[in-house]
Amino acid sequence: MEFFTLRKQEENALAKRFNMGSLLAFAAPTMVMMLFNAMYESVDSIFVSRYVSTDALSAINIVMPVISILWGLGIMFATGASALIAKKMGEGNNQEARRNFSAIVLVGCAFGILLALVGNIFLDDLLLVLGASARVLPYGRVFLGFLLWFAPATLVQVLFQSLFVTAGRPRLGLAVMIGAGVTNLVLDYLLIVEVKLGIMGAAIGTGAGYCIATIAGLILFSRQKGTLHFTKPGIRAKELGLCCYNGSSEMVTQLAAAITIYVSNITIMRYAGENGVAAATIMNNTQYLFTTLAMGFSMGVAPVLSYQYGAKNTRELRRIMKFCLFWVGLFSVVLFGICAITAPAISGLYAPPGSPTYQLAVNGFRIFMFCFLFRGIGVFTSAVFTALSNGKVSAILSFVRTFALLTVFLLVFPRLLGLNGVWLATPLADGAGALLSIALLLGHRKKYFGERSPSYH
Repeated sequence: MEFFTLRKQEENALAKRFNMGSLLAFAAPTMVMMLFNAMYESVDSIFVSRYVSTDALSAINIVMPVISILWGLGIMFATGASALIAKKMGEGNNQEARRNFSAIVLVGCAFGILLALVGNIFLDDLLLVLGASARVLPYGRVFLGFLLWFAPATLVQVLFQSLFVTAGRPRLGLAVMIGAGVTNLVLDYLLIVEVKLGIMGAAIGTGAGYCIATIAGLILFSRQKGTLHFTKPGIRAKELGLCCYNGSSEMVTQLAAAITIYVSNITIMRYAGENGVAAATIMNNTQYLFTTLAMGFSMGVAPVLSYQYGAKNTRELRRIMKFCLFWVGLFSVVLFGICAITAPAISGLYAPPGSPTYQLAVNGFRIFMFCFLFRGIGVFTSAVFTALSNGKVSAILSFVRTFALLTVFLLVFPRLLGLNGVWLATPLADGAGALLSIALLLGHRKKYFGERSPSYH
């Protein structure tokens, strides 16, 4: 009886025949979850900038490469695990999927503990390497030092975001993340504004939000209900390696983001000082906030693609891909329009109108906002190849799009155009990445989607 109940839940969750609206509805909880995660950083930055100083805001951007790497590890485990587990579910191997799920959560927690210890031991050295100036260093030491102790919770809650969807329970995951986001918002206000803890309050508030999401996930998955729940962990070393390899494109994306943020910060410091780094923080936060819609949609539909791939249903893969490409294109155009209209208002949330940081951000947005036209297709295509267990292509795409092109552009264009060259580098890299993404989808259409292009029905 339990077998038939589980099969029915799987069919309702992943094997159903989606239309354009129901596919978006299925992915929507993950999109909102990712949006709330992005709001952690945005809320922290707004409170820090308004109630501490713009130098403290600069410190958040200085330490962002470390946070990007931490998130990259979590997303690597999450996307690789989702592809592996959903594929096994599609093959009808539920028990092994549960054992793999339990083992991967343990591995993620162990990595988090290791990072927390090593990061705090070498904290000052790390901050100096990242380019922290004398004005920024004290803020960075407090913010990153406290936040690193929450590394295990950070990794595990990122895992749960993706695996809630794979388990067919995206709405539960959404409720958990909303609760965590509200907690972060309330604690930021209390600790920064009322208790006057400054940037330490921002770190504690963010970490507490991660802990709530992690604890809730542990409780939910400990219940012996649904397709996925904790059981005796077990995974072959080869499968764990494949899981990491298959999700490596997302790790490459975050590692590349860390390096490019570092290069960008060093370059901006040279041309515009701490105010320029603060302005870059505003634009980067907006970019991450907006990009989470494409990331959340991609993560939300990835288990569906993996399931159909495991079931060898190329016709359904083709049909779902058509819907996905429509939504990604629509998101890109809408987000570009929103940024074009609201850039001054967004900048004003962080810095008083007329201040140097505000003016630098508004001017930068006029160039930077074009990245939103191109970023969605690159993020989605990388997730598609991960879902289809082709980590190699996904990693190459992520490396070229987010590291190779962007780093080169950041090194070249500021020499020609000054600070505007920094703002221009990201849209140019995303535009080139979009062309590469389209070429890769077309080049692999027969292998994964049959004779007809995934772009057309």
